[in-house]
Amino acid sequence: MEGMKFLLEVTMDDAALTKDPAGELGRILRYWGGNLRHYALEPGDGSVVYDSEYREVGRWRVEAQAE
Repeated sequence: MEGMKFLLEVTMDDAALTKDPAGELGRILRYWGGNLRHYALEPGDGSVVYDSEYREVGRWRVEAQAE
């Protein structure tokens, strides 16, 4: 995994994130942390991230790091 980086972007103006930002971010991190085992975690891997109401709030991705 050398030379790669993992990026997670979440838009904080979603209703669920505005109401309980720490709780909602914690849920997103727990869910996607457990789900990562289904990916090879190679550059180009990624997925949309949803809040607890199944609304798209961001995405995560793996990128090759520029040297």
